[in-house]
Amino acid sequence: MIDDLRERLQRTRRVTTPWSDDGTRGVSGARLDDLLERWATEYDWGVHERRIGGFPWVTVRAGGTDLRVIHQRSADPGAPVVVLLHGWPDSVLRFERVLPLLADLHVVVPALPGFPFAAPLTTPGMSVNRIAGIVADALDELGHPRYTVSGGDVGGTLAEILAGEHPDRVAALHLTNVAPQRALTADPAKLAPDAAAYLGRAAQWFRGEGGYIAEQSTRPNTLAVALGDSPAGLAAWIVEKLESWSDESAFTTDELLTWVTAYWVTGTIGTSFATYAEPVVLPDRVDTPTVLSMFPRDTKPEPRSYAEAFLNVREYVEHRAGGHFAAWEQPEAYAADVRRAVRLGG
Repeated sequence: MIDDLRERLQRTRRVTTPWSDDGTRGVSGARLDDLLERWATEYDWGVHERRIGGFPWVTVRAGGTDLRVIHQRSADPGAPVVVLLHGWPDSVLRFERVLPLLADLHVVVPALPGFPFAAPLTTPGMSVNRIAGIVADALDELGHPRYTVSGGDVGGTLAEILAGEHPDRVAALHLTNVAPQRALTADPAKLAPDAAAYLGRAAQWFRGEGGYIAEQSTRPNTLAVALGDSPAGLAAWIVEKLESWSDESAFTTDELLTWVTAYWVTGTIGTSFATYAEPVVLPDRVDTPTVLSMFPRDTKPEPRSYAEAFLNVREYVEHRAGGHFAAWEQPEAYAADVRRAVRLGG
């Protein structure tokens, strides 16, 4: 597979546009050329594959499917349990830097169905709601009846659903954003003034930056062909998001390539669209005690008043640095906020 990847990279047909030098129109031609050259000639996936394979993986049969999870156990059998839920366009690698910081806790990191390192996804219907049921069943199988859930992006939406559907199991939440679907249906008349104003900012973001959501949710088959057959296309699609949604220098070139290669070798870019293409049903409100972490370079940070319309926000923590992939960019700050939520859950 790696030989095939390198051959494809060597044969990449460079595509230029009138905006190839404009990074605001997507990844620039020069940036992409540098990435593809490194990927084709010097990057060593084997080193990273062995490291990822060394995580404490287990496979759990839950909800009629196999769920692969990283299950990092504490030396203390009675330690609290934390569930870390990743989003798109990433994987369990989002939490690689946080895991050592939570060694005294039991930590479960599911490879969400359809994403890298998960069991192959071959049938439709894998909505976020269905994934929530699978994760809940898996945690029961692992012997964890009560836990704190942490996540953002798709993982944050999943966390809200888990808490709404299983309030007896989810002791507390730690989120880096409110489920973005709420901004599409919220009634401004029922919100505080600054929360209603946020809806306008969110709408502007969706108009200017949300084209990928429209394509992934409405034409996943078409896009899967373009990205699943072209490593250059896959890199352009993912790297643009990794770099534009994070602080500068959040990723080295090899780290970017590792996150992209994870999608390539597992063939999961198309199936990762399932959480966009399948319908989502959110609870009207989640009463679970919640810590909300705001990182300034995230896509659309919410004011506290907006979050409080849907969540039981006990702590609202504003950070000075970090973005959409905060667990990777600011692992110490992220881990500290996870512990805030664990304390809330008692």
